Amino acid sequence: MTELLRRIEDIVAPTVVGMGFELVRVAMSKGGGTLQIMIEPADGSPMDVEACATLSRALSAVLDVEDPIPGNYTLEVSSPGIDRPLTRPKDYSRWAGHLARVETAEPVDGRRRFKGTLLGLSDGVVRLRLEDGTEAAVPLAAVSRAKLEMTDALIEEHRLAQQGASQAH
Repeated sequence: MTELLRRIEDIVAPTVVGMGFELVRVAMSKGGGTLQIMIEPADGSPMDVEACATLSRALSAVLDVEDPIPGNYTLEVSSPGIDRPLTRPKDYSRWAGHLARVETAEPVDGRRRFKGTLLGLSDGVVRLRLEDGTEAAVPLAAVSRAKLEMTDALIEEHRLAQQGASQAH
């Protein structure tokens, strides 16, 4: 993460948390034209479009005051979606049992790309059961990018969460 993205995260995090959400990721498009802030409800409930719009207005105001980005940019506030990125240590435990892709900046055991079932995170190491049945241990500090893969099980878990949320209202 660049210094600019760290600064933006420090600027927006208090507003995100104060409004009952968790910050999943702050990213800038390659050309620098779009700032993406990915959030989700802290209580685990499903995200809705109105919450994204409300947060977008609040974060836009905060970013206008702090003005951390030189030039013009578009602010995009979104939820992680079903095939979400894994950005926080707790994500690796929360999504254990699901298929994930993990990439590292430097080779780990001779490879930089891993695809398998998440077994969790312990002592700073992401564990995966690879498609060939072997286990991989990838230091969390080495992970440059990780995300869930779309599977029927993941879609079903998402559907049940949405259904439970609609019944709660």
